[in-house]
Amino acid sequence: MDADDFPTPDVEVDEIEPDELKQRIDDGEDVTILDARMNGDFDEWHIEGANVEIANVPYFHFLEDEVEDSILEQVPEGEPLVVLCAKGGASAYVAGKLAENGRDVVHLDEGMNGWARIYERVEVARYDGPGTLYQYQRPSSGCLGYLLVSGGEAAVVDPLRAFTDRYLDDAAALDAELTYAFDTHIHADHISGVRELDEEGVTGVIPEAARQRNVTYIDELVSAESGDEFAVGDATVETVYTPGHTSGMTSYLLGGSLLATGDGLFVESVARPDLEEGDEGAPDAARQLYESLQTKVLTLDDEVLVGGAHFSDAAEPAEDGTYTAPIGQLREEMDALTMDEEDFVDVVLDDMPPRPANYEDIIATNLGQQSADDEEAFELELGPNNCAASQDALTGD
Repeated sequence: MDADDFPTPDVEVDEIEPDELKQRIDDGEDVTILDARMNGDFDEWHIEGANVEIANVPYFHFLEDEVEDSILEQVPEGEPLVVLCAKGGASAYVAGKLAENGRDVVHLDEGMNGWARIYERVEVARYDGPGTLYQYQRPSSGCLGYLLVSGGEAAVVDPLRAFTDRYLDDAAALDAELTYAFDTHIHADHISGVRELDEEGVTGVIPEAARQRNVTYIDELVSAESGDEFAVGDATVETVYTPGHTSGMTSYLLGGSLLATGDGLFVESVARPDLEEGDEGAPDAARQLYESLQTKVLTLDDEVLVGGAHFSDAAEPAEDGTYTAPIGQLREEMDALTMDEEDFVDVVLDDMPPRPANYEDIIATNLGQQSADDEEAFELELGPNNCAASQDALTGD
C-alpha cells in the first residue's frame, strides 16, 4: 500500500527526524517505539537499544474506522510514542489513529529508510599516527568506514556509495583533499563507493587479489598488493593481505596505528567464511582466516588498534565512542584468537547467522557484473550486515 493511498486521520501528528531519535537513544532517554511494518521486516532488522522499548504491530490492524481494543493493548505505553514504518507513509497514518485515541505520539520521518541515512563521524581518540583518524558509523546496518586526514590530504577506507558526497564534503570541511578511496574486499552487505569516488577524481584502490573474482573494472582503478604503501600527507597506508572472509580480503594499516581489517576481524567477532565459497568451501576459507589472523594481525604490536568494517549489537564501543580496540585487548577477550586451528574452524562454522539480505545481488553489483541506480542500490543494502561469525562461541560467553 503506497503512502498516498492511506486515508488522512482527523488528527495530525508531528514528525521526528531520524538524527533526533538517534540522539535521544544515545543520550540514554527512555524511547518507546511502535514499528508498524510487517512482522517479517521487523524480525529481519529494527531499532534496538538498552533504553528502547519496541513493539511490532503491522499497520493494517489500524485500517478500521475504530481500532479494536485488543490492538490498542499491544501498543507500548511509554510517551511520547514514536511510530515508524518503512518509508513514513503508514506511520503517519497509524500515528494519527493513535492520536485520535488520546496518545501522545510522533512518527519517524522517512521511516527506516530515513534511519538508514544516518551516518556519523567519530574521531578515533587513541589513534597516535600522523594526522587525525575518524570512524564512520551507520547504525542501521552496523557498517563502519574510516577517514584519515593528514597534511592537507585525506583517504577513506570502505566508503559506501550512498554517502559519496559526504566523504568529499567532510574532507573539504577538514581542509583536506580526498586523494584515495580504499576497499578492503568485495563487500556482500553494501554497495561500495570506490568507483563513484574515482569518477570524482579520487584515486580508487581495490585489492589486487580481488582480480581472480573477475572484477570488471579492476584495470580502471589502482590495485593494491600486500606490502604496497600509499602516502596520505605525512601518514602512510600500508597494505596487508589477510584472506579468509574472501579470497581477496585485504587490511590497511593506517599511520602505523590502526589496522582497518574490513570483515576479517571485528571488536566482538571474526569473519564468516562462507559468502564467497559457499558451505562447501567454508572450511578451507576458515583455515585461511585462521592463518591470516595468526600471522598477519596478531603479530602486530598489542597497542595497534583494530577497526573492522562492521559492528553488531554485541559490540561495546570504546570510551571515545568508536568500535575499535587494541590487538592485545582482543587477544585477551576473544577466545577464538587463542584457539588452535581445528577448534577455531569448528566454532567459526558453528551456528552462523543468516546470510546478509540481497548479498548475491550486492556482490554482483560490487563486481561490476550488474548495475543498480542509486535508489536500487540503497534498497538492496537495507537491513543487517550479518558478515560476522556467531559472537557467543567466539568469545566463550
